[in-house]
Amino acid sequence: MNRHRRALLQGLTAAAALPFVGFEAAAATNLKISHQFPGGTATEGDFRDRLCRRFATELEKRSGGALGATVYPGSSLMKTNAQFSAMRKGALDMSLVPLSYAGGEVPEVNIGLMPGVVTSYEQGTSWKTAEVGKALSDILADKGVILVSWIWQAGGTASRGKALIEPEDAKGMKVRGGSREMDMVLKQAGAAVLSLPSNEIYAAMQTGALDAAMTSSTSLISFRLEEVAKQLTTGRGKTYWFMFEPLMISRSIFEALPKDQQQLVMTVGAEMEKFALDAAKGDDEAVAKVYEKAGGKANDMSAATVAKWQAIARDTAWKDYAAKNDNCARILKLVEKTL
Repeated sequence: MNRHRRALLQGLTAAAALPFVGFEAAAATNLKISHQFPGGTATEGDFRDRLCRRFATELEKRSGGALGATVYPGSSLMKTNAQFSAMRKGALDMSLVPLSYAGGEVPEVNIGLMPGVVTSYEQGTSWKTAEVGKALSDILADKGVILVSWIWQAGGTASRGKALIEPEDAKGMKVRGGSREMDMVLKQAGAAVLSLPSNEIYAAMQTGALDAAMTSSTSLISFRLEEVAKQLTTGRGKTYWFMFEPLMISRSIFEALPKDQQQLVMTVGAEMEKFALDAAKGDDEAVAKVYEKAGGKANDMSAATVAKWQAIARDTAWKDYAAKNDNCARILKLVEKTL
């Protein structure tokens, strides 16, 4: 890591722990936050949208109006898959997006939806201060993106017909896995895979292009998939599917802010993490009730089932990821220290 990069990251860590000082006199700044999820309010709707709105409110309140943000839900500002690249270029200020969506341009970030590497919220949360989290933060900063809020979500599977629980259930099904690595596991289990953002799952299942889709518990609720899928495999209790979906800011935009505003962004971002954790766990439970109320069936996974999927992942996705480059191999080794 070069000297400038080390200084920046050390500064971010220190800033989050410091008390606020008076804000520098400057014209008011309004950050644009883009995400793909349904819009709501600060108290109602998809928790990822609520988190962004709460974040924006706190920025404005604590800065005395010097720094604020506008939230653009439902990919209304720009298309989902364009967000990460736009942040890198400074064309988008902030986004809350599944990090693995950027795996095509930054292969290291596929660790954010690598099947089997995270099996509990506690383990995922520990990444932020562990070696793996520091390595991932360094890579993203070098690519022009800074992590503001660390958000993990467990995921489940919605199926139109038969439930997708065990690996053998996947044979012959058309499934959306959500990442290249998850797709590799599904293919090994005998499924055909389709790649698309979570906000396009409903239409694909409605037309029969998909038999099943893996996504976060929150998306399973927010996108009303219970209307087109009657079998649910939940992410509560035991699961091998966790998604890293952080709130991020463009590094160039961040570095253009006064130091006190940089401090505020990082501090408020860290404070949002408990809200996200509680909300994600709540949705893991709530999603089962939603599907059962709609006449569907909710299925949970056993530890033995999770171990089966994890074994397939080790032999396919994990090996493929480690072979991508030296950074990927190093990150996977650091992940294994947390298992």
